[in-house]
Amino acid sequence: MVESKEPSHAAAGEVATTPHPSLKYAVEAIGTFFLVLTVGGAAGSGSPFAPLAIGASLMVMIYAGGHVSGGHFNPAVTFAVLVRRRIGWRDAAGYTIAQLAAGLLAAAVVRAIVDPARTATVATLTLAGRTLVAAFVVELLFTFALCFVMLNVATSKSHPDNSFYGLAIGFTVMAGAFAVGDISGGAFNPAVTFGAAVMGMFAWPTLWVYFLAQFVAGAVAGTAFLALNPDDP
Repeated sequence: MVESKEPSHAAAGEVATTPHPSLKYAVEAIGTFFLVLTVGGAAGSGSPFAPLAIGASLMVMIYAGGHVSGGHFNPAVTFAVLVRRRIGWRDAAGYTIAQLAAGLLAAAVVRAIVDPARTATVATLTLAGRTLVAAFVVELLFTFALCFVMLNVATSKSHPDNSFYGLAIGFTVMAGAFAVGDISGGAFNPAVTFGAAVMGMFAWPTLWVYFLAQFVAGAVAGTAFLALNPDDP
């Protein structure tokens, strides 16, 4: 269960009450579904404003579901919250399964409803050599930034009852997508990575690079938060 040490704080990352696990998993699935659906639709359109749409989608889903599940919508964020000791292993596993399943479903919906002629113009991102290393580095850095921002704005006792957590988290993803989207695709999220592979945006043989970078970043972010906030366990 999510352990909330600030009963009045119900932002993303932790919840003030303890809803039934099925409700939390359902909210995580809904939020992740719409995030990955937005990624598929916006990125597949080739619009230069795709990062803005993706960041906005994450922001509104966090505001919508943060009071129920904590609004992770990202297995790397869930792992960071686990390391930060605000969620237990059972819920962390449930969240991750719900997020990955929702990413798969969203990818299937995109493939079913988006005009194949439009998506055919989006080349599969294939990494090798220097580009593989570059993708690992930027996914590591910006996934860390995302998780670190979320832990600080949404689980810190220094920010009880704030109203900016969704904006901060959404803008972090938007900034990363604009900054390094051309290098790695700007996933910063294993559920998005999985969904993007199903939609043909990422090459399957190199998915391990994304997953490794993202989960390492989540672990480092959780550890960094605990080290920098020793009075906020």
